[in-house]
Amino acid sequence: MTAKVLWTTGGGSGMGAAGAVAAARDGWTVVLSGRRADRLEQVAATIRAAGGTADVLPVDVADADADAVRTARDTVLERHGRLDGLLLAAGLNTPRRRWDDQSLDQVRAVLDTNLTAVVTVVDAALPALRATGGVVVAVSSYAGWSFQPGAGVAYSASKTALGSVVRTLNQQEAQHGVRATHLCPGDVATDFLDQRPVVPDADARARMLQPEDVGRTVAFVLGAAPHVRIDELVLSPVAQH
Repeated sequence: MTAKVLWTTGGGSGMGAAGAVAAARDGWTVVLSGRRADRLEQVAATIRAAGGTADVLPVDVADADADAVRTARDTVLERHGRLDGLLLAAGLNTPRRRWDDQSLDQVRAVLDTNLTAVVTVVDAALPALRATGGVVVAVSSYAGWSFQPGAGVAYSASKTALGSVVRTLNQQEAQHGVRATHLCPGDVATDFLDQRPVVPDADARARMLQPEDVGRTVAFVLGAAPHVRIDELVLSPVAQH
């Protein structure tokens, strides 16, 4: 039986890497995309060392235009012959996130990474996903599910909008068996925390979710039966407020 193929954006670190590792453990062939080829190669090496199959396809989906993303999709299909899932985990925030200190250039960058890039990749991948009845996991945020004052103007708007992206995808693509999940993790101890105005210390990070917690959740969603759709899933540390 041909292994299912998962294309992961933001696959070089954090939740994207953890989700890819967990999926590979369950038998998926994983294609890792992101900005830094060296980080992608490290994740691929981890997967291969555990007996999994990983491919590296560097592309910055936030900066790439639609043609570049379609070219990357074509490369996935040329190398592997199919596409069964997307794990969309590229994310961005900025310490300057309030109305009184934000930069519009940074606002655009956050929206481009967290929202526009997701729509661009899904749009490119949909024909292949329709052929396989594929699954999409959009890594959002607790701030995409419940208003969080500290998350910032652009970040909150972008992650909340992902909920609508997922709902429209599920409503319009159900006829093709395509399913999407709005995955909303609470605080996760990754390098992403370094983008906060006040960076959490080691004690705070120890109380948070770990990337592997999110990875196992991604694997759960990907492993659901074809007739099962997990519309939204909120994952929180006990200490989440």
